[in-house]
Amino acid sequence: RAFDRLRSGQTPRSTIIATGTGSGKTECFLYPLLDHCLRNPGAGIKAIIIYPMNALATDQAKRFAHTVHSSQSMKGKVRVGLFVGESEQSPHKTMSDSSVITDKDTLRQSPPDILLTNYKMLDYLLIRPKDRGLWAQNAADTLQYLVVDELHTFDGAQGTDLACLIRRLKARLETPGEQLVCVGTSATLGSGDEKIALARYASQVFQSDFDETSIIGER
Repeated sequence: RAFDRLRSGQTPRSTIIATGTGSGKTECFLYPLLDHCLRNPGAGIKAIIIYPMNALATDQAKRFAHTVHSSQSMKGKVRVGLFVGESEQSPHKTMSDSSVITDKDTLRQSPPDILLTNYKMLDYLLIRPKDRGLWAQNAADTLQYLVVDELHTFDGAQGTDLACLIRRLKARLETPGEQLVCVGTSATLGSGDEKIALARYASQVFQSDFDETSIIGER
């Protein structure tokens, strides 16, 4: 159901994936994003994934790396980058079976198709002069997907910060109204009567249309 909603071969629709831990939430957006990048090989960042913690971003980066490396159709054609505040002793300038691109200068000079980051770093990337190269190849219609993993962690003031950041991102890249397909994942929200509240919350944060049919729950 997630792939049918998110695949870019048709008109993709914003989606909330609200299923339990270990149920495959990452794959729900991983495959549609990789599929889109494979079929749209132009330059620029086509998808951004925001994580609440660097450890989670680093862990899921390995899953992206393994998936791309194990596919002959994607290997060498789809590039994924991890840009967080932590520094590495030996940052990766190319992808391998266990690592995405982590060298910051490489990412600035040759932006990836998919960017993994956290919301505080994305804030910096939008305003720091040295990071302008990261967005240099993005036209108004290049960025197609925005994913927020563990959406339920962004509550209160942090949720407001995220909402403002998303609006600044759209303004910075001149992304047209409903072009950006927004995705949120949560293992703790979305059951029963929570669906209406979750859809309203997602609509406010992402500035996009969500309703009860946008939520994929467990069956």
